[in-house]
Amino acid sequence: MNTETISIKKLKPNPANPRTIKDDKFHKLVQSVKSFPEMLKLRPIVVNDQYEVLGGNMRLRACIEAGMSEVTIIRASELTEDQQREFIIKDNVGFGDWDMDALANEWDAEELSDWGLHLPGFADISIGTDGFSLPDGDKEPFQQMTFTLADEQATQVKNAISDIKETEEYKYAETMGNENTNGNALYLIIMQWAGQRT
Repeated sequence: MNTETISIKKLKPNPANPRTIKDDKFHKLVQSVKSFPEMLKLRPIVVNDQYEVLGGNMRLRACIEAGMSEVTIIRASELTEDQQREFIIKDNVGFGDWDMDALANEWDAEELSDWGLHLPGFADISIGTDGFSLPDGDKEPFQQMTFTLADEQATQVKNAISDIKETEEYKYAETMGNENTNGNALYLIIMQWAGQRT
């Protein structure tokens, strides 16, 4: 099976495609197509002989939205009608599971999100000055840190930070010039924990 580059106008979205994509994820897919078009050559849209899409309906939509005039395709001419229907489903089935430890330790959570990977049960927490949002830019000599936590862990961390902010110890804690209240609270929690270990 050889790939071809053809006019995007020749392709027909599959009306029976069972896969959908929500607005925010679709926007990320469009951005991905714009910023990394080489991916489309490595993962061509699969079509039948009538140029109806069997695999890659959402990528086709994203390519149209991105203003592309040509796309790379691969024809599945040898598939029977039944096999084509089977392919449509199997192409969208996610086999296997994500190794959460590897994702958390080896990959950047923000990049994964930008690339369209959403992991239910996980939340990104950034320690900002107001709530848990990112501060505007880095200030020397401070460091900005982002953590990926399971939802239950994130809730416990937020609660612990809120609780310690109500204590007298927090009011008089050394901030080392840091104006980030959540960062100071988290630092105090960690110092208390470290003190209990010694």
